[in-house]
Amino acid sequence: MFTKNKRVSLLNYWTSRYLLTLFVGLAIISFISAVWIRHTAFENRLELMEFLADETIYRLTDTNGPNNGPVGGIPGFIGNRERFSMREIDPILYVVDVEGNVLTSNRPVPPGSATNVANLLDGEEGTKKMIETSEGDKTVQYVVKKKIKKDNEVVGWVLVLEKKQNLTKVDQAYGQLALLIGALAILGWGAIYFLSKRLARPIKQVAEAAKQVQEGNYTFELPQNNKEEEIYELVSSFKEMATKLQQLEKTRTELLAGVTHELKTPVTSISGLLQAMRDGVVTGKDADEFLQMALIETTKMKTMVGDLLAFNNFAVDAIPVKLVTVNINNLVRDAVAQWEVMQDEQNVKIQVHFLAEAVKVQADVVRMQQILTNLLTNAKQAMQEGIITITLSQKDNVVVVAVKDTGAGIPMEDQAFIFERFYRGENKKYSVRGLGLGLPLSKMMAQSIGGDLRLVGSTPSGSYFEITLKKATTL
Repeated sequence: MFTKNKRVSLLNYWTSRYLLTLFVGLAIISFISAVWIRHTAFENRLELMEFLADETIYRLTDTNGPNNGPVGGIPGFIGNRERFSMREIDPILYVVDVEGNVLTSNRPVPPGSATNVANLLDGEEGTKKMIETSEGDKTVQYVVKKKIKKDNEVVGWVLVLEKKQNLTKVDQAYGQLALLIGALAILGWGAIYFLSKRLARPIKQVAEAAKQVQEGNYTFELPQNNKEEEIYELVSSFKEMATKLQQLEKTRTELLAGVTHELKTPVTSISGLLQAMRDGVVTGKDADEFLQMALIETTKMKTMVGDLLAFNNFAVDAIPVKLVTVNINNLVRDAVAQWEVMQDEQNVKIQVHFLAEAVKVQADVVRMQQILTNLLTNAKQAMQEGIITITLSQKDNVVVVAVKDTGAGIPMEDQAFIFERFYRGENKKYSVRGLGLGLPLSKMMAQSIGGDLRLVGSTPSGSYFEITLKKATTL
């Protein structure tokens, strides 16, 4: 058993995926930003501890300042520094002598701490990481050590200690980051929703218009003011397609009526002629003439049915094409001679300008003869008398067969549709019997042998067609 897939709207589909992508991206940015903020705060606070140690040494060694003396006024100074510059952290500051005895501190010294402070003195300045273990708990601290020198002699040390958790604590910054990320998420969701809705609207309108076309209604309205190039092309292409379908539907209706009329006429004529002969209305030579007329009408009907079958076979690629290498001069000469033999009236003359040298092409001889026959027949129907000129020329790797006539030409409004199947212009619809398959079938034949057939131009003084064929490759 097959289950029907659940469909969701374009707006919901893309909005959900855009939001997922947005949130994943913002989560990654948040993590990287938090790590960066934590690291930056840590580095800045270590620098503050170093600055505090340097300031302390400066105050202790400044003989001109108000705090002149080995330890005088130090606690008050440290208190001011802590109150005004060290609000985010709470470091412990020790001033010790060269033996490690604590001379002063910014807070009371717990019992046993003096020994621990003395152990920190290893003769090197800088920042050091310490790990203390107490009752199974590990505490990570950083200590900044600076020498106190007087007359280039070390007289003591300044130690500044702080726990790592205080150095990396940035709760306020995390809150600001969360607020920023939240605002970006809301803004991104709004932008995504608006853009997805804007994108989905014309597509939904096209889908609704497609349903109307499916029901046979070709009259609908679609907006033409889309600024997006792809959406504009989609809407424009769909409207053009609907117009084309409407035209094809109209052509199909006209085709049915036209084919019915064209086939009904010879059938009616044959039926009437045979009925007259059967009833004895005509006898003798008149009966023979009636029989001949019936045979002519039968031939016309057979030709029209043959055109329909040939066109259908070419449309589905059911007719194999046999390409051979042939001299184009001989091919055109034979096709023209064959067409002239079939003509009863010689009021149309043909002039052929062959190539000066023998050029071979790849072509199907039978199909090429059919194409030239159709063009010559159409040219003859377009004029009472005149000249048809066939000119052969070479262009790069192709040979061009140009067919020009001096007929009435094809009206401008019909030129764009002459290669449409079953299309017949107003000039020929009532004057010449047929199904409107000659030129479409000829173009399909030309393309099937690797060439093409096109209308170069048409004016009231004549029409100009070109057949292109590929030259035969020489080894």
